[in-house]
Amino acid sequence: MTNIILLNGPGSVGKSSIAKALQKIARQPYLHVEMDVFLEMMPEKYLNHPDGLNFEQYCEAGHILTKANSGRVAERVLSGMRTSIAALADAGNNLIVDDVLFGNTKDGDEAAFSEYQRLLINHSLCVVGVFASLDVLEERESARGDRMVGLSRWQVERVHVGMPYNLKVHTDDATPEQCAEHILRIHTS
Repeated sequence: MTNIILLNGPGSVGKSSIAKALQKIARQPYLHVEMDVFLEMMPEKYLNHPDGLNFEQYCEAGHILTKANSGRVAERVLSGMRTSIAALADAGNNLIVDDVLFGNTKDGDEAAFSEYQRLLINHSLCVVGVFASLDVLEERESARGDRMVGLSRWQVERVHVGMPYNLKVHTDDATPEQCAEHILRIHTS
């Protein structure tokens, strides 16, 4: 049985940094699987295309929000990612999965999380909610320069709703290394 640590949270919350810190301190090797890498495999013409990944910006209460929509091509890519994760785990690889799943909301991904649970039933799955305040998320989003303004604001209210976490980490004041140590302490105990 392999170990899978599924990090779920909005963009710019620090999932990739935590994953890299986990890889450094874990006794066993862990592969880092990023949702963004799979989405970047799509042909460029499917970015901002209804069948691919597209973004819808709107204003609400004086703030810009950016909703991410996945069309049929992007959904196939994401389903393929989950199947690939299961194949990697079945081959004996420990994994850290960096994803953005939405729980029980109108924008929910209950089917995506259910697919993870079904595919990874024979493995040890630890689902970690990665949290940060909206102010911190927006500051990081702006500093990165590779994210659309308003994406974190749209995601933060939706990403954790109804998600069954084994544990939660907060990245406002904790470093990626501190979060990684906490995750390993809980996951391996």
